[in-house]
Amino acid sequence: MVHAGDGPASPAQAKIPAIVAFDRKELQLILSVYGRKVGQGEWRDYAMDFLRERAVFSVYARVSERPLYIIEKTPRLRNRQGQYAVTNQQGRILKRGHDLALVLRVLDPQLAVVG
Repeated sequence: MVHAGDGPASPAQAKIPAIVAFDRKELQLILSVYGRKVGQGEWRDYAMDFLRERAVFSVYARVSERPLYIIEKTPRLRNRQGQYAVTNQQGRILKRGHDLALVLRVLDPQLAVVG
């Protein structure tokens, strides 16, 4: 016996919530800066969190501390002040913008961006 009262599940119910993540190019830029800072002995560890509305790359000087810097990607801010931001340990936004390479310059200011 087939129950005819229920139709197919609506697309809204079947939709899995999207998770924001860094793409390969973004990770390459972030890990490039991270690798230089590890080589200089300034940074020691990192963590990545991929949430519903934002992706977060946290940089640590030691394992048990709060992060020194947080690099965020928030796509819903893309058309406003920019989807990328770097925040310091106190929660102050150091740089925000549309271009990740330019935003990351706040962490490594002596390097020039080559387009």
